[in-house]
Amino acid sequence: MATLTKKIDFAMIMSVKNANPNGDPLNGNRPRTDYEGLGEMTDVCIKRKIRDRMVERFVALQKEAKAKGQAVFVQSDDRKCDEFKSLRARAEAALGKDLGGIDTVKKACEEWIDVRAFGQLFAFKSEKKGKKKEEGEFEGDTGISIGIRGPVTIQSAFSVDPVSVSSTQITKSVNAEEAKDGKRSSDTMGMKHRVDSGIYVTYGSMNPQLAERTSFSDEDMSVIKVILPKLFENDASSSRPEGSMAVQKVIWWEHNCKAGQYSSAKVHKTLTVSADGSYSLNNLDGLKPQEIDGF
Repeated sequence: MATLTKKIDFAMIMSVKNANPNGDPLNGNRPRTDYEGLGEMTDVCIKRKIRDRMVERFVALQKEAKAKGQAVFVQSDDRKCDEFKSLRARAEAALGKDLGGIDTVKKACEEWIDVRAFGQLFAFKSEKKGKKKEEGEFEGDTGISIGIRGPVTIQSAFSVDPVSVSSTQITKSVNAEEAKDGKRSSDTMGMKHRVDSGIYVTYGSMNPQLAERTSFSDEDMSVIKVILPKLFENDASSSRPEGSMAVQKVIWWEHNCKAGQYSSAKVHKTLTVSADGSYSLNNLDGLKPQEIDGF
């Protein structure tokens, strides 16, 4: 299968209304903000949602017997579609026990679409314990570390304007366990946080030179292109109720060659987004973007 034939740049405009787009576990799960008060969704969070949609697509393709090469390596526990309880177990089932073999990278790219797209670091401890020679030194096999660099990069998303974060104190109104005196146990106190309203923007790119290393193809590119407008489909939770987060627009630039007509930085700067979600585009000669409505 031919690899990606043209450089791709893209941007995504997202709206948030009374939701927590990406909580910070080191800050009481408050929505992430930078030092200027701009709301943030990390690139890891965005790629997690893309992978979740890839898993849903893979399950649908399995029913049609068209799932070869479309499996997802990094699956979250609540979206998992196989029996494996760890990345190592999933890797060994597909690649064999010899994870450090010369064909590991090729097999991994053939098996998993997210590895072809985003790359992957296979870092696992050895099942054999190395013998300690001196302080800080070991002899014998102590593990493997194989890095695969993917062609698809995505930036963290930031809000156009500083966001207002509201916090609500919550209590539990039922007994988790029976109280010894038969009375209701004391309520557990907690906090729930949300962004009142905000417009977030992220940018990304697909590099044909790196695509050659992972065999990332035009077909794989099309999968991501279809997923981005529906990024928040089936993603609802208590902190992100249905309809509280939406992709407003995906801006898609397809260059006419592998090297690209312009740098990604220059392309991304042609997009200006306002706090109400409206946007404007400055045209670059020979590069007309496609404007795709959100799902």
